[in-house]
Amino acid sequence: MKKYFIVLMAIISMLICSWQGLAVSQYTITDLGTLGGNYSCAYGINDNGQVVGHSSIAGNSTVHAFLYEGTIMKDLGTLGGTRSWASGINNNGQIVGSSYFDSTEIQHAFLYDGINMKDLGTLEGCFSEALGINDSGRVVGRGSTNGWSNIHAFSYDGSTLNDFGMLSKASSINSNGQIAGYAYFNGIWGFRACLYDGGTMKELGTLGGDYSHSEAYGINENGHVVGYSYMTTGNFYKHAFLYNGTIMKDLGVLGGNVSEAYAINDSGQVVGYSSIAGNDYHAFLYENGNMIDLNNLLPTGNNWTVNYAYGINDSSQIVGYGSIGGHNHAFLMTPVPEPCTIALLALGTLLLRRRKS
Repeated sequence: MKKYFIVLMAIISMLICSWQGLAVSQYTITDLGTLGGNYSCAYGINDNGQVVGHSSIAGNSTVHAFLYEGTIMKDLGTLGGTRSWASGINNNGQIVGSSYFDSTEIQHAFLYDGINMKDLGTLEGCFSEALGINDSGRVVGRGSTNGWSNIHAFSYDGSTLNDFGMLSKASSINSNGQIAGYAYFNGIWGFRACLYDGGTMKELGTLGGDYSHSEAYGINENGHVVGYSYMTTGNFYKHAFLYNGTIMKDLGVLGGNVSEAYAINDSGQVVGYSSIAGNDYHAFLYENGNMIDLNNLLPTGNNWTVNYAYGINDSSQIVGYGSIGGHNHAFLMTPVPEPCTIALLALGTLLLRRRKS
């Protein structure tokens, strides 16, 4: 009898898993709080669930970079000035961003190693910001080479900032050293999303707009890139795109006119924001060919309006910011365990018990 029951459980598990492949995960949401002020925003998350961003401090006079680990939002301080922002974190807990480094309100890129915030300097100009870091600790961003002008992309290899020259902004980098960003090209008006790989820079094009601008924000380990492009000849609206190594695909909108994609995980899930009817903005998750309003994946009566999603890890956890209680707060959305997972765990437990008996 036990044997037939276990076979039945296996069949049910397979049916549930087949259905789950077509279903969309539901999420719980965690308010990450603030550093004492009214506002916070999360920009990055690693595969360990560590979250970074910036938050207003007590009195709301300025913002500081933060690290959120489980239950606590930690103030990372500044380089000596009044403000700081964290843009990304790798799986080793290294954090990058930018900070004012003195009273002049000049912004420098930083690398935080868990103890100290290190000033990465500039490309001989006044300004720099670090935007991405891979698990090898290689940092990318952008900075000026002459005062506040001539903005170039850079990489940091542990000792010096290296000027990319032809690349104007480097937004993210994967473990293979592939970099997503944008550049200006001779004979083309406006800037274009690009993929920098092993010394070669590939222009990814646009979605057809006369405005000719496109920009890449995120890249995964497969070299797939996301960002935005102005689209449709004669139209000044921008749409989120996904570049899969061959073509730039328009991800569409949630009912409005505008969308942007900020991050992509190794499963190909994409997050960003889109305008909806009435020109409000909602965060989205794009998967299996569909753009889904993240607000529709939250429990009923949660009191959140999730506006922007900036990061997603390989466990499908999502970070960004939204409105709750009249304030904009950083959030962490975590997928609810799916029926397939629960069924397989139950089946495994039954098999283990049977072996012991």
